[in-house]
Amino acid sequence: MALTGRAALLAVLGALVTGVLMPSPAGLLLVNSPLLLAILTDLLLAAPVRRLRFTRSGDTSVRLGEQASVHLTLTNPSRRPLRAVLRDAWPPSALPAGADASAAASRHRVTVPAGERARLTTTLLPSRRGERTPDRVTVRSHGPLGLAARQGSHEVPWKVRVLPPFKSRRHLPAKMARLREMDGRTSVLTRGEGTEFDSLREYVPGDDTRSIDWRATARHSSVAVRTWRPERDRRILLVLDTGRTSAGRVGDAPRLDAAIDAALLLTALAGRAGDQVGVLAYDRRIRASVQSRAAGDLLPAVVSALAPLEPALVETDARGLAATALRSAPRRSLIVLLTSLDVAPIEEGLLPVLHQLTHRHTVLVAAVADPRVQEMSTGRGTVEAVYEAAAAARTQAERARSADRLRRHGVTVVDATPDELAPALADAYLSLKAAGRL
Repeated sequence: MALTGRAALLAVLGALVTGVLMPSPAGLLLVNSPLLLAILTDLLLAAPVRRLRFTRSGDTSVRLGEQASVHLTLTNPSRRPLRAVLRDAWPPSALPAGADASAAASRHRVTVPAGERARLTTTLLPSRRGERTPDRVTVRSHGPLGLAARQGSHEVPWKVRVLPPFKSRRHLPAKMARLREMDGRTSVLTRGEGTEFDSLREYVPGDDTRSIDWRATARHSSVAVRTWRPERDRRILLVLDTGRTSAGRVGDAPRLDAAIDAALLLTALAGRAGDQVGVLAYDRRIRASVQSRAAGDLLPAVVSALAPLEPALVETDARGLAATALRSAPRRSLIVLLTSLDVAPIEEGLLPVLHQLTHRHTVLVAAVADPRVQEMSTGRGTVEAVYEAAAAARTQAERARSADRLRRHGVTVVDATPDELAPALADAYLSLKAAGRL
């Protein structure tokens, strides 16, 4: 049971009347008895809350930063009309930002006649990836006098999966255009060691003389040259390190979010290039895994698998990661490891097991750099700015040293800020593909 503000106001007025006109127990009883009777009558006339029935419908997935609508259908099976205030409790990260906006989105005032139903809509605007589920639907059913209300809660399960925003998809057309050039479907034809033979064409000045096909030339009246296209059906394994280093925030988001965005762009690009792509997320155990899929199903499967990922505040088991990657890629593949270039994880974790990966596979390491470090390195003018610049320079030197040690083991390294990581990783993939190193 809940009392409304109207009942409190009447109680205050009654107290004033009693204190001024009838300051006695009899006066108190005379004034408050009608109020108490009105409250009990109002409570009895309010529609029962426990008998209400609820069902949900609406969106089950939404991209981060976009709106979703979840519908709540309320059925009133009683013989009394329902006058209620309803709260559909969702996590704050699923509702629009700001206390007023969140309250407006989650609270509804509704009137449902006896035996009828009403449909309410809650608008969600998630600010974090992952699974978002509601808590309870709380209903406060008011009587006709507005003095008292019955209150109760119902469990109405639903789930909305908040998908990564995939901001780097704007780079996909440019990378696809470069891929088509490499593939020989435009006027630019490439030749690289280990690439596949495509077709013959007539020699034009400027062609590499090493590409002349002398046997075909002997059968024709003109000089013929071979054209080449990048190898298809290569195997690529994307490995996301979800250990503690991925939880570090760069700007407004953890490093893991930038790694996921880069992985999505590379997945889309490699899938359209005809390569087989697998995805693995690991820290001390497998957090997500996607094996090779058909081109049309690959990107949706990867998006769905990576959406609920959250960093684990544990040190990544590098030996377990390497062993799991080798089991997931039994044949020669390109292994793309999205991890950190911090000194300790590289020297104590990755380097001791790196030979297991490079012995059989081509390895590419991609890491998220903090643009704030670059800003700090240029600071001068105050003692505090100089100390910050020195700390930033030391951090940059350590990252550069870690990258050099990886390159000495034959690893390709991409170290870029969150906005630049995805296109830089795609460019590195295309360069390896053009060189026939996949």
